[in-house]
Amino acid sequence: METTPVTSPPIWFVVLFAVGLHAAVMWAATFLAWLRRAFLRPGKDLSRRHGEWAVVTGATDGIGRALAIELARRGHNLVLVGRNPTKLAAVSAQIRASAAAAAPASCKVRTVAFDLAAGEEEEMSCGVARVAAAVEGVDVGVLVNNAGATYPCAAYFHEVPTPVWEAVVRVNVEAATRIARAVVPAMVAKGRGAVVNVGSGSSIVVPAFPLYAVYAATKAYVDQLSRSLHVEYKYHGVDVQCQIPLYVATKMSPVKDYSPFIPSPEVYAKAAVHCIGYEPRCVPYWRHSIQWFFASLLPDSALNLWRLQVGIKKRNEMKALLGENSGFS
Repeated sequence: METTPVTSPPIWFVVLFAVGLHAAVMWAATFLAWLRRAFLRPGKDLSRRHGEWAVVTGATDGIGRALAIELARRGHNLVLVGRNPTKLAAVSAQIRASAAAAAPASCKVRTVAFDLAAGEEEEMSCGVARVAAAVEGVDVGVLVNNAGATYPCAAYFHEVPTPVWEAVVRVNVEAATRIARAVVPAMVAKGRGAVVNVGSGSSIVVPAFPLYAVYAATKAYVDQLSRSLHVEYKYHGVDVQCQIPLYVATKMSPVKDYSPFIPSPEVYAKAAVHCIGYEPRCVPYWRHSIQWFFASLLPDSALNLWRLQVGIKKRNEMKALLGENSGFS
């Protein structure tokens, strides 16, 4: 009986099959890892793992206020930093009342009135010193550098008044750095702690963010600082993380209405606190990570053109609304 010889597949087929198999395995592993991060990974017991007190900047509105309330709900005492004493008092009263209703143990709250956009060196130094004094002698486990500033409306780089872009740099870069330096040494000394710096999709998800250039650049600084400090301090027991929100329905966001991809500050805060203590960069709200994934499939040129058109449209709308009173030339 005559047999048919068995021939080996051509080498190009073997190579293509191996590459395809490798890609499929990597995609599956990435997807499963995302599923675990988004839905299955447990949140850490932050007060037991890191310390009973949490410091939150920009705590009177939006994400910062929601984060403070969520941290208090999970058992933290709080140091709230904000520029408006009246709003600080109101948030403090709300947190104390909520904590008293939820559990027998009361939530301790300290407040520091500090304008992070302060233009004078002495004023900035005094504000940071007040934060350092507020945390002296307490077991600070979590620092959330949430306070942020941006332009009042979209503008070309040369149109942004000097006081505006300088305030953005002071709040997003200088104040965040100084406050971290005031809190981190005590964490290193005790060998535990967590620092959360709130970044932005403007510096990570899209390749460029035209008409908000200085804002996006400061948030890129926050991201790089966080990842570098994560490497510096992870062996000292201090977790440093940059959290990347996309649009959340706050006063700072151009979008005010909730939607499946634009959460309320309260919904976002629950996801954000759940992520503390894990990877050095994360997107806490799972629907935001889906947006990032689809954005990554588009060429940079398409994303840049889209962002430019959005920025120009917003600029022109504000110009038409405010005219020469817009504060931009």
